[in-house]
Amino acid sequence: MPDCSLLPNHVTRDSLPVRRSIVFAFAILICIASQSCAIQAEVRLSSVFADHMVIQRDIPVHIWGDASPAEAITVSFRGETRHSTTDDLGRWSLYLATGSAGGPFEMIVQGVNRIAMEDILVGDVWIASGQSNMEFPLAEGMNRGVTNEREEIAAANYPRIRLLDIEPRSSEIPQDGPAIRHPWSVCTPTSAANFSAVGYFFARDLQQHQEIPIGVIDASWGGTPAEAWTSLDALSADALLMPVFARRAAAMNGLQSILRKEKIEQAESERAKAAGTSFTPTTWHPDPEMWKPAGIYNGMIAPLTPFAIKGVIWYQGESNSTPDAAYLYARLFRTLIEDWRAQWAEGDFPFLFVQLANWGPGTLFPEIREAQRQALVLRDTSMAVAIDVGDPDDVHPKNKQDVGLRLSLAARAVAYGENIEYSGPAFRALTADGTVLRLRFDHANSGLISRNGALRGFVIAGADEKYLPAQARIEGNTVIVSDERVTEPMYVKYGWAPDPDCNLYNGAGLPASPFQAKVLHAGAR
Repeated sequence: MPDCSLLPNHVTRDSLPVRRSIVFAFAILICIASQSCAIQAEVRLSSVFADHMVIQRDIPVHIWGDASPAEAITVSFRGETRHSTTDDLGRWSLYLATGSAGGPFEMIVQGVNRIAMEDILVGDVWIASGQSNMEFPLAEGMNRGVTNEREEIAAANYPRIRLLDIEPRSSEIPQDGPAIRHPWSVCTPTSAANFSAVGYFFARDLQQHQEIPIGVIDASWGGTPAEAWTSLDALSADALLMPVFARRAAAMNGLQSILRKEKIEQAESERAKAAGTSFTPTTWHPDPEMWKPAGIYNGMIAPLTPFAIKGVIWYQGESNSTPDAAYLYARLFRTLIEDWRAQWAEGDFPFLFVQLANWGPGTLFPEIREAQRQALVLRDTSMAVAIDVGDPDDVHPKNKQDVGLRLSLAARAVAYGENIEYSGPAFRALTADGTVLRLRFDHANSGLISRNGALRGFVIAGADEKYLPAQARIEGNTVIVSDERVTEPMYVKYGWAPDPDCNLYNGAGLPASPFQAKVLHAGAR
C-alpha cells in the first residue's frame, strides 16, 4: 500500500481508492518523464510492402520502416535473416541479398511485434506514371472505358502480374511512404478493371514474353504538369527552368479572381435551377496542389525511390501544351528523367514514354511531340509513337492496347535486349539535292511503307519558312520530298499538326514519329 503521508492532508482514509489512483498516476508520469519505463512502439513497414507484392530481382532487397528509437529489428526472407536497429528518430533500414525471379515467398519482420507477408513474388517492377492517359482505367462505366472493355476485363487473369495503385497526393515535403489507393493485388478482372489500362496492357504483353513475375506501380494523376513530378532539387539547380516558378506565381496571382468568378457562376447556376432553366459554368482552374512544382514528386514519387525498380513507363505532356509552358518542355522533360534516375540511384534505368497521340484541339501538341522526341538523346530511353491511335475528338482515346504494346516492345528491346524492331521510322538526317530533300531514318531496316495510298504528311519551306504541302515518295530506305514552288528547300516537317494526316510506317507496322528538321550546311546541297 502506498505511504499515505505522501498525500495531501485533505485526503482521508475513506478515499483510499482515490489515493491509490493518484499515486499510480503520479508514478506513471514520473516514469514517462525519466524514460525509465519507455513503451516500445510496434515496428511498421513502409506502406509499399504488403502481401502479393513483387520485389525487384537481381538487386539487393531494400526493406525499411519505423519503430521506437534503439529498437532491434529482424527481417527474414528466402532463407536469409538480417538485423537492424532503429536510429534516434525511430527509422530503420536494411538490405537483403539479391536473388533471381521466383516465388511465392514469405517475409517475416520482427520487432516487439511480428509482421508476416505472404505470396511475395520476385521479378521486375515498373513504375507507370504521368497524367490522365496513364491513369485511364480499363473500365470507365457504361462501356466508356478501353476498346472492347468488357472482353478485356473478363480476360484479365494473370496470377504472375501484380498491381499497386498509389493515391494521388501533393506535399510540400518529401513523404516517407506513399498513400495507397489499392494495395498490392493479384491481377484479376476485379483488380485490373480500375487499374491503369496502359500499365496493364504493358505488363500483359511483357510478362508473356519474359515469363517472369511483373509488378506495376500506378503512380499517375490526371491533369498534372511535368514540373509537379520533378524534385525541387532538380528544378532549382537549373536557371533555365526558373520560368516554372514564374508560371506558378502567375497562376496563384490569378486564382483569386477565378475563384470569385466561380462563386458568382455557382450562384447563377442555383438561380437557373430554381427557375427551371439551365446555366453552364465557364470557369475552370486546376487544383493548385496538383500544379505545385515538386508537389507530386514529394507526395507520390519520393516515397517510392527507396524501392528497387526495373524502369519507368510515362504518358504525360498534355498539361504542358500551353503557350507559357510548351517552349520549356524539352528541357523540363529531360530534367525529370535525369532527376528520377538520380533519386533512385540505380543508374540509367529504362525510361520509356508515350508521344502525345493525335487530338484535334491540341494546338501546341506538335511542339510537345518534338520536345518528347528530343529526350531520346538520353541513353536507355524509347518513345512509343501514338500518332495513329488517338481520337480527334477525345483527348482520352480508348485504344490503350496499342500504346501498351508499343511500350512493351520498347521494354523488350531496351530493357531485356531482345533483337526485335521496337520503333517506327525515326528521323536521322536531312540533305538537300537541288530542288529536293532526302530524309534518312533509323528503324528502317524492315523497309519503309505508306499506308492507305500515297505518302502524306510532309511540308517543306525555303529560307522564308513558308511551308507548303510537299510531294513525297519512298526511295529505298529514304524519303524524297519536294514542291515545284520551293526551288531551294531548307526546312521539312512531318505530321506537324494536332491531328495530322500522315502515313509513313516501317515494315514492322510501326508509325513514324512527327518531326521537324533543317538543312544544317549549305554545302549539303
